[in-house]
Amino acid sequence: MSADAASPIRLVQSVHGLKENIADPDYQTELAKELRQSYGLAGLVELHARFANGDGFVDAFMRRVIWRALARSCGSGLQVGSGVGFKHAETFEIGNGVFIGAHAYIQGRFDGTCKIGDNSWIGPQAYFDARNLIIEECVGWGPGAKVLGSSHTALPVDVPVIKTNLEIKPVRIGAWADIGTNATILPGVTIGKGAIVGAGAVVVSDVEPFSVVAGVPAKFIRWREDCDPSTVKSLEQP
Repeated sequence: MSADAASPIRLVQSVHGLKENIADPDYQTELAKELRQSYGLAGLVELHARFANGDGFVDAFMRRVIWRALARSCGSGLQVGSGVGFKHAETFEIGNGVFIGAHAYIQGRFDGTCKIGDNSWIGPQAYFDARNLIIEECVGWGPGAKVLGSSHTALPVDVPVIKTNLEIKPVRIGAWADIGTNATILPGVTIGKGAIVGAGAVVVSDVEPFSVVAGVPAKFIRWREDCDPSTVKSLEQP
């Protein structure tokens, strides 16, 4: 038996990460403009429901065009999976080559900020409390992983928590970061560039660039291979 046959591990090239960004054809851009003028925001949300759950070419195409029409800005090559939900998509700023997996949900706010950077991959069933959220470029977001961007103050204590004020805190996910399956990022957290968050982690505080964290609550495990604090500063430069 060969050494390759004996090992269950295989290395294959990335698919999404190496995909070349190609500009959308002009007719898609023009169709998005026409739809926005004809339907308005409320009408576009209703129109999207007609195509939300199909897996065929027409459904995927219409989701892409409608998202472009709805969003504050939207780059080329957007892919929106079936069953993806959203609220206040008019606040979204989406880069080039973004993938949003099936049944993800992005909850914006009418006066909020939601930015998703170029070439980011959002896994199926992800959830974003996107009231003040910035995801930079080339971020990998595991299936079922979540951002919580707000919480109730729980004050005063003589009323139900759900009736107390909602405190919105910014969440920032640095470029190149990788967020593991079913991880949860809590309000106010910044994930540094190139950091790795382990599957199922609950991140309650900032994560250093190019570090690996895991656990509940998430704790520092190690620096990424061939990376230590003395080299991080140079890697953080654009």
